Amino acid sequence: MNSLKLLWKFMKGNKLLYLASILSIGIATLASIINPLVLKISIDSVIGDNPIDAPNIIVNMINSIGGVVVLKRNLWILAFALIFLTIIQGIFLYTKGKWSNSAAESIAKNIREKLYDHIQNLPYNYHVKAETGDLIQRCTSDLDTIRKFLAIQFVEIGRAVFMIIFIGIIMFSLDVKMAFISMSVVPIIFSFSVIFFLMVKKAFKLSDEAEAELSTVLQENLNGVRVVRAFSKEKFEIEKFDEKNENFRYLTYRLIKLLAGYWALSDLLSLIQIALVLILGVYWTVNNEITLGTLVVFTTYEGMLLWPVRQLGRILTDLGKSLVSLDRIGEILENPIEKKESHEIMPKINGNIEFNNVSFSYENYNKTLNNVSFKVKKGETIAIMGKTGSGKSSLVHLLARLYDYDSGSIKIDDIELKNIDKKWIRKNIGIVLQEPFLYSRSIKDNISIANLKAKENEIVESARIASIHNVILGFNKGYETPVGEKGVTLSGGQKQRIAIARTIINDSPILIFDDSLSAVDTETDLTIRSALKMRKKDVTTFIISHRITTVAEADRIIVLEDGKIVEMGNHSQLIKRNGLYKKVFKIQNGQNFEKENIV
Repeated sequence: MNSLKLLWKFMKGNKLLYLASILSIGIATLASIINPLVLKISIDSVIGDNPIDAPNIIVNMINSIGGVVVLKRNLWILAFALIFLTIIQGIFLYTKGKWSNSAAESIAKNIREKLYDHIQNLPYNYHVKAETGDLIQRCTSDLDTIRKFLAIQFVEIGRAVFMIIFIGIIMFSLDVKMAFISMSVVPIIFSFSVIFFLMVKKAFKLSDEAEAELSTVLQENLNGVRVVRAFSKEKFEIEKFDEKNENFRYLTYRLIKLLAGYWALSDLLSLIQIALVLILGVYWTVNNEITLGTLVVFTTYEGMLLWPVRQLGRILTDLGKSLVSLDRIGEILENPIEKKESHEIMPKINGNIEFNNVSFSYENYNKTLNNVSFKVKKGETIAIMGKTGSGKSSLVHLLARLYDYDSGSIKIDDIELKNIDKKWIRKNIGIVLQEPFLYSRSIKDNISIANLKAKENEIVESARIASIHNVILGFNKGYETPVGEKGVTLSGGQKQRIAIARTIINDSPILIFDDSLSAVDTETDLTIRSALKMRKKDVTTFIISHRITTVAEADRIIVLEDGKIVEMGNHSQLIKRNGLYKKVFKIQNGQNFEKENIV
């Protein structure tokens, strides 16, 4: 996505504010440029006896009040003019800042909302591959870089352009040869600024990427602090952080050296320009080729002119950094989001499911599922077992359309799954993951987040089914107890049961437990399953587990191996076969049996 086109798109609704801001800075610039002319008139025509040498509009204004004679008799007029011009300059600089900052904050808000909305609707596969620290960097630091440029530097381009145009016109109207001398180095400085901008753009990108990598390492370390402590890997983590930190320092230092070189060389060029004006200006003044007032005006204008030209270099540098940030944000927005297709429908989901020769692979790798076929009736409980990597989670991910299958057919209530809207099917499927995520809120908020309209009694009922109600009452604040970031104040089993309660409260016709009962003891596991069976009779349930006591009571047990169904039946049927299920059963019941290659 083209960065400038993207910026123009985000500026929608704020262009008039920027136009008003640019007009304000134009008026403020004009007021600041007239000030030296007042000094010239004071020196040459009021103190001296030279005729007024200024743009016609100023000469006409002075003549309309009686000419130089009136100015000599009323010196306060010149003082008032200087004060008035300064006030005008201050007022319009204020309005410029007010309007440009208002527009910048509005644009930043729009980008922030667009980004967040887009990320929320990106496919599951994108989030699996994306680094959280890098995403945070793009949504915060990169966005702030753009905001600062739009608030300050963007309008400063207008100031530089106005300054060059206005001063150039006045200089050439006063003295052509002095004007040429005063402008001689300006094209060199400007060209140098453009070349420098092209050079540092890549350096800015490398620095930003290094900062993103540093953020990712820090974020991963903070999230996995328990693992780091448990395995005493503090030294390893510190070394990894130091490596990324050193890379960021090196790239940033290299960038700073480039910037320092730019400012040093532009300072040198500016001093050469000022020296030329002073040397030749003094020479021509001594020889009466120009007046003292003209020399004062040109030296003043020289200082006023060189700064915005040099500022163009800084503006272009900041523009380069902002364009890099826009590119990084654009990379997120270029990823297609999940959206409702024209053929997708939102039917009533009952829970009858059919897999027919379903095959699936992750991005054309080896098949994770290969010709999987089975049927499930509404209200049945299906258990899924298998070795690690056999395709258990992939199977239920397909059902929730987190991924789409490569071939075959999955039907829900005789409707092809690919014809059902993704968001709609997920609303009708409750998934409890093996590693539950809890928000840094109260227990009540974490349960009700799946159904914001849930009443107090519904929250309690869900907690009872998940066998967590009595535990919650044991906390000082009960259901209002804050759980900390990611539920850090709770045990693994407590987090799991709160996640189960959160899923149950949504009253979905299909439930999936993706190895999510592993964190609770056998007795609690049985209590939860019994409560579900009693109160959710019509719910179709999938349970992924390695625990025989968890899967034994299922209506049907599917055993997967290398993406294929190798066994299917109920507990009584499978225990009679000499397959993987029987091997696991014997091991878990303490019977002497070879454990090799078992889950």
